[in-house]
Amino acid sequence: MASPHDLHFQEFEQAAELLSADPGASTLSVPASNTVSTAGDGGQDVRLELSEDEEDREESSELLAGQKAAGGFWTFEYYQSFFNVDTVQVLDRLKGSVMPLPGRNFIKNHLRSNPDLYGPFWICVTLVFSVVISGNLSTFLSEMGNPSYHFRPQFHRAVTVAAVVIFMYAWLVPVALWGFLSWRQGAERQIGGYSFLETVCVYGYSLFIYIPTSVLWIIPFEWLRWTLILVAMGISGSVLVLTFWPVVRGDTKWMSVATLAAIVALHALLAVGCKMYFFQTAVHVPTPTPSPPPLHMAAATTPRH
Repeated sequence: MASPHDLHFQEFEQAAELLSADPGASTLSVPASNTVSTAGDGGQDVRLELSEDEEDREESSELLAGQKAAGGFWTFEYYQSFFNVDTVQVLDRLKGSVMPLPGRNFIKNHLRSNPDLYGPFWICVTLVFSVVISGNLSTFLSEMGNPSYHFRPQFHRAVTVAAVVIFMYAWLVPVALWGFLSWRQGAERQIGGYSFLETVCVYGYSLFIYIPTSVLWIIPFEWLRWTLILVAMGISGSVLVLTFWPVVRGDTKWMSVATLAAIVALHALLAVGCKMYFFQTAVHVPTPTPSPPPLHMAAATTPRH
């Protein structure tokens, strides 16, 4: 029976002797596997198994390389990948949505092939409540000096209207735009186009600028409100234009301009609609006071005794 010392470095010593005798000899490399078998005395195989740590590292490398397929759409793991972002990534994307720079594509510079639905979902929810609460406060402040006004917060109906409008815009418009671009580009979309999830993600983050804008709409000055609308539309519209221009510029000139104009117009329509519906400025019409009758008419109506 072979002792353990006979198995140590036996093959390496033989290989060293062969190389010293013939330096030009070729060598063969054996691929690594979970088990390595060596022949001992008597033809028995000795198997050397990998440790558990090495197997764990091998499995983790497979996960990082994306070799394990995700589950079906009916599984929790499938939807969990849409929310696989951390705080640093979300803050970076929020910063990119309010600081558009020429030549900086939001999808390529901030999403980095990892779009999420976490940020767009909470941005839409926060925008719904900020618009409704700010609208009620604005109405209360504008009517505070009117003694005949009784404040009745329109919360339930306003939340429903705001939620339907904002979530329909954040989902239906990207769906329509993605379908239109897919139809216009055809097979070329597989090369330079954006995925459906990327389109929804950039639209969701572009709405973030409207949250602080809606809070500032509480200030009861119409010129300030319209100025804030123009600034917010300019910032968020620039994010969308800089993002989708590389995709639409390959189309005809007329179609490219029309597509970008539709994107900006729908984005502006959302802001103007929210302002006109939730931040209506009350116009007080002075009630005319009845004037006293003339003296001759008062004398004619005086009863005689």
